[in-house]
Amino acid sequence: MKNEKKILFIIDEIELKYFEFNRLITNFWLIKCFLERGYEVSITVKNLLYLNGNIPLAKIYQTSARNNNIFKSETVDTVCLNDFSVIFMRPDPPVDIDYINATYILSYINNPKTLIINSPKTLRDFNEKLYINKFPNLAPENIVSANKNIIKEFLFKNGEIIIKPLNRCFSSGVFYLNKADKNINAIIDTATNNGKTQIMAQRFLSGISKGDKRLIFIGGEIFNYAVRKVATNNDFKFNEHVKENLIKGDLDESEKLIEGQIAQTLLDDGVYMAGLDVIDGKIIEINITSPCFFINEINSLYNVNFENIITDKILNIINSEKSGTCAGIL
Repeated sequence: MKNEKKILFIIDEIELKYFEFNRLITNFWLIKCFLERGYEVSITVKNLLYLNGNIPLAKIYQTSARNNNIFKSETVDTVCLNDFSVIFMRPDPPVDIDYINATYILSYINNPKTLIINSPKTLRDFNEKLYINKFPNLAPENIVSANKNIIKEFLFKNGEIIIKPLNRCFSSGVFYLNKADKNINAIIDTATNNGKTQIMAQRFLSGISKGDKRLIFIGGEIFNYAVRKVATNNDFKFNEHVKENLIKGDLDESEKLIEGQIAQTLLDDGVYMAGLDVIDGKIIEINITSPCFFINEINSLYNVNFENIITDKILNIINSEKSGTCAGIL
């Protein structure tokens, strides 16, 4: 049924199973805010998307807000994806074959007034780690390879490097390597699956000792609100979402210039929401799948209601959009 205020969030299976919407999860805040503004918000997961011929459909759960919380329905409805005014594609990596297949289904949406955040084509074409190389002046020196000798050559040239898998998140599988390390071969073999799997190696940035900063990009704008993610448990990287390791991260002058250098490219690629991880003025990763915006922490650190600021920005993009219909299929 045609409805200009219908919104769909495609979320993680674990979120659906336990409906773990809480104040640490960006989806919680966005869904709650849209519901409070009178929007009809549904949720689904990748494996509940499907095609009937060339018609994109989904099994979905309705959501509701009450008592300052959000809930999902017990019953499942079948809907045409063309009927939504906006669809948020937000499952976490890995970007595996199941993820890619879900983007193929989204690409069958033929209503030009249905906005997909972010573009399924871009989610297929631009890996979150590799996307930084669209902006070579802003990216740290890096290589992508599965070859041990190439990676070791890069290590000995730079002295210290970070190696990371291309399709994982939350710092999973990320290693620090020093040319004096006694386990270089073993670490590279582990990271590359004995030379079968491509990884990214980046020049080590010493600013990581103060944490990397998450810049929030929405609709062409990088906000002045940001968090610095500092390392935990004697690690070199942030890997625990705990209050003590998320501190205020006001943008410095070099970071304020990043927006003008990347905004139009991201928008042209259909990227409306992204999280940029920055160290020493260099972008080490552009999160375009399900960027965490640390809304709960920003609200506390800056004394704002950041979910409303984000929702206002998104509504500026989607208010003029109109939904299509799927007559004869449901």
